[in-house]
Amino acid sequence: MSPKWMVDNVVVRNEAAGHLYKFACGRWLGRGVDDGSCERLLVGEQLPSHIDIEDLVASCRNPPSRSQSPASPRKTAEPRLSIPAVQEMMGDAVNNIVKYYYKPEKERGTLTVLLCGEKGLVSSLELVFLCGYKSARMFRQHFFIWDFLERVNASFSSQLKEQFGDAHVSSRKTALHSFCNLVNRINRASRQLGKDGKFQLLVCVGARDHMLHQWLPLIAESPVTDSMYEESSFFHDAGLVTFLVQILQSLTEFHIILEPSLVKGIGS
Repeated sequence: MSPKWMVDNVVVRNEAAGHLYKFACGRWLGRGVDDGSCERLLVGEQLPSHIDIEDLVASCRNPPSRSQSPASPRKTAEPRLSIPAVQEMMGDAVNNIVKYYYKPEKERGTLTVLLCGEKGLVSSLELVFLCGYKSARMFRQHFFIWDFLERVNASFSSQLKEQFGDAHVSSRKTALHSFCNLVNRINRASRQLGKDGKFQLLVCVGARDHMLHQWLPLIAESPVTDSMYEESSFFHDAGLVTFLVQILQSLTEFHIILEPSLVKGIGS
């Protein structure tokens, strides 16, 4: 039986500089619990100097509540944010990345925070995918975006067995192939990654390879999407899909370099 840890926060102190950092998690680690992840990427924040480390550590020692039992799946109910609010989050997330590249290199900070941090690109796209899925009727347990994407991957793989002719269809085939190839590589990349970690990796590598804006229209028109999403979703509204394509297309002008620890050895 593999161990299962509920990780609320990780506290790190830089003894040389005297700085204190807190990495929020609030998730389980272990096989057969939560999304099955044995590792997670945590984005930290530097805490004010007046906070005492002993008090902070003591506040993190409370045992998990019954709702955080490993036997209970993590709850991801339908997001409370409206579609316009999610659109605004997407706009802010992409705009922050654009502004990052227009800053002098010494002033940029860390791109990983803008991708994987709170209200970053990954969490904003997660809200897009969570909006309008048929949770009550379609899923017996917990909905993970990666489960949906693997079904899409299977559908795309079937399409790739067909023969393509003209240039338009050829570019479609290239996008289908890149999606399937990346999903399969992510599944092979690390046995320690859970389903949410795999989704995070797909978004980051998709942004790096300038493919996100090409994948989303294909996902939207997939029969898998039609069966698993309500009409009140991003994927069933042509205007919202166009919005996503246009805003993500603005990232294609930048040479995005991801930290090695983030890509799990998945090269371009």
